[in-house]
Amino acid sequence: MVANPAKGSKVYTVQPGSRSGSVFVPSSKSQLHRLLICAALGETPVKIAYRGLSEDIAATARCLNALGAKIEAAEEGGQSVLHVSPLDRSGSPAGTELDCGESGSTLRFLLPIAGMLGADCTFRMRGRLSKRPLADYGEQLVSHGMILQQDGELLKVSGRLRSGDYVLPGNISSQYISGLLMAFGALQGQSRLQVVGTPESTPYIDMTEQVLQQSGIAFDRNGLQWTVNGGQRYALPESLQAEGDYSSATFFLCMGAFSEQGILVKGLDPASVQGDKAVLEVLERFGARVSRTKEGILVRKGALKGTQIDASQIPDAVPALSAVGAFSDGTTRVVNAARLRLKESDRIRSTSAMLRALGAETEEFADGMTIQGQKRLKGGTVDSFGDHRIAMAAAAAACLCEENVTITQPDCVAKSYPAFWEDLEQLLFEE
Repeated sequence: MVANPAKGSKVYTVQPGSRSGSVFVPSSKSQLHRLLICAALGETPVKIAYRGLSEDIAATARCLNALGAKIEAAEEGGQSVLHVSPLDRSGSPAGTELDCGESGSTLRFLLPIAGMLGADCTFRMRGRLSKRPLADYGEQLVSHGMILQQDGELLKVSGRLRSGDYVLPGNISSQYISGLLMAFGALQGQSRLQVVGTPESTPYIDMTEQVLQQSGIAFDRNGLQWTVNGGQRYALPESLQAEGDYSSATFFLCMGAFSEQGILVKGLDPASVQGDKAVLEVLERFGARVSRTKEGILVRKGALKGTQIDASQIPDAVPALSAVGAFSDGTTRVVNAARLRLKESDRIRSTSAMLRALGAETEEFADGMTIQGQKRLKGGTVDSFGDHRIAMAAAAAACLCEENVTITQPDCVAKSYPAFWEDLEQLLFEE
């Protein structure tokens, strides 16, 4: 195994200059969360092949194990696999701790699963996770039988979740919707979920529906209302492969927009329902040349011009796409981005601060920002704010800087893409 060049370092320095070559991205973090949960809810073991185990996925596996599943990582035939043995429905011991790390998906997806099991446990939330919104979700869980008590970074959970009628706002987090949908089939009785208002990140709901269908769970959807009968059997295939992650690919796809030869990103499913697949369309609007080949997706430099980025459906892609905006003629505007202030960092502020540290001109608004494009940025030291997507976006921006870009807390990329720095280092500098 190649040592992570950033591991244990307080800073990581990226040399300026455009890159070319190819990268095989890790498996979709979003899909793996859902596959692990639905596999654990089943009755027979499931083997999931994957590439790259992020801290967030490790958190979901760790918490499912604490609830009574058995998930083990192994290497078989040159592949990394996760062996998942189903949850022991008799429940975990009272007082069990579930360490979510900083993973919002882990917390929000597993809260109703713990309620379905009637578990008496404590979720530990690290970083900014304890300050991220949970009120509307918690109210619905409590009104259907659960007891939630938060004390700082600890969330104590008890009681048993009941089926029934649920109502959620759509403008806060699609993870609330996904968490309930994954739990409903395991409850007793019929449940209905009504979402009020336009939901954010709808492709993530589509992904949840897809994994539920793979698991054999039947549901009825009528607009923004889902009806699910309880007592169903979760039955994923015995063996399956997690698809590549468009969110992780975004940083290298954006780097390709600065390269004459381009960067080829491998391992992505062209038919994926992942929301960040829309990054390709945004890059084309910027003027980058995007080619979909049998080998993967190749992005090359074009005549870049500023565009508008609607963050409502692709919030995780905003930092990297903003870096492209910094090198595009004219103004790039990020809109519908209020939810970015509730991520691992306030991503409107941290993205703007990252670009300004390198010499860009930006202006923040309550729900977005504008970026004035330039041919080159100077470079300098960037505060990652401990946010994996800010650190990786700064590395992409370094491709068109005049001087080195030094990034603080580089280890934070392990949250989603532990091998990012190694993959960056194997790319070639263009002359």
